[in-house]
Amino acid sequence: MALVIAHDIYDWYRDLMDNKSDPRVNGWFMMSSPAPTFFLCVFYAYFSKSLGPKLMAKRKAMDLRNVLIWYNLFQTAFSAWIFYEYLMSGWWGDYNLKCQPVDYSTSPKALRMANICWWYYISKFTEFFDTLFFILRKKTQHVSTLHVIHHGCMPFSVWLGLKFAPGGHSTFFALLNSFVHIIMYFYYMIAAMGPQYQKYIWWKKYLTTIQMVQFVAIFIHQFQLLFRECDYPKGFMVWIGLHGVMFLFLFSDFYKTKYTRAGQKVKASNGHIKTEAKEHLSNGKPAANGTAIYANGNSNKGACMPILEDETENTFTNGHLKNGIYSNGFANGGNHILKEGVISSNEAILNPDTSSSSLHQRKVK
Repeated sequence: MALVIAHDIYDWYRDLMDNKSDPRVNGWFMMSSPAPTFFLCVFYAYFSKSLGPKLMAKRKAMDLRNVLIWYNLFQTAFSAWIFYEYLMSGWWGDYNLKCQPVDYSTSPKALRMANICWWYYISKFTEFFDTLFFILRKKTQHVSTLHVIHHGCMPFSVWLGLKFAPGGHSTFFALLNSFVHIIMYFYYMIAAMGPQYQKYIWWKKYLTTIQMVQFVAIFIHQFQLLFRECDYPKGFMVWIGLHGVMFLFLFSDFYKTKYTRAGQKVKASNGHIKTEAKEHLSNGKPAANGTAIYANGNSNKGACMPILEDETENTFTNGHLKNGIYSNGFANGGNHILKEGVISSNEAILNPDTSSSSLHQRKVK
């Protein structure tokens, strides 16, 4: 009985791969079988939540500022090229926003669309480096389970679309996502360049809003096919639409935490630090073995890719700040002003690798 069931499953799988998939992409790299993509996604999850933090446990955090600048420049340019190719392959004048079937022909434009779908799929793997850089910098508190789920499931989701429907209605998702990534990675690049460039990214608070608008547009665009006839696979329409709904809830939760929730861990009021009960200040000195998180420091660890990382977490031991800025619980170097989660003196940042200028590598897709 078990052999019969296994044989039926195998026959179903072979029929799916050989007869239901798009023959144009079957010979492309990583496209003949779902196994490589699946195992890379599983290994990514294992590395992110277990192996990576263990390997870094007894190592010093790496200073990756220059690496992050070049990485984000690459991602900005890569996203811009993908966005352009999606436009030129159909979305600039040829595709219909209400209903767009997949063109399975071998025409130049249809092949161009399939080709850019493959590159979009590859881009989901390059985004794994977002998480890797968190781990190498020992910012594992930002590698939340939802962050890993988001990055880990995207390559396989895109593989399915590329294998069976490389083009058509649901590529609107990739078009919008690539556009948002241009803005997002450009912000990350400027932020990584240091605090002197912060004045050029005053618009950073709008990035989460842009992300949420993206997801609303995606699920509205997908779910409209529930109410009209369209020669496009309904399964992929529902799958992509549910992605939009899920990520909208995740990002809206982050937005509410960052901007509207009154119960943040620490707030700045008239130049003073307020803390929860477990983070007391005694006679102006930080509590021993306590952790202070400064203005806007309540980062929502549940969001997949929080845009703003405005927190500066500093651990005190016996009244001393580990990075040496504080001595016996008092600030050295004059008056310090709470400024978007960073205490600054003469525009100096407490710790360049944990300030809002570099705690930025937290993407969406």
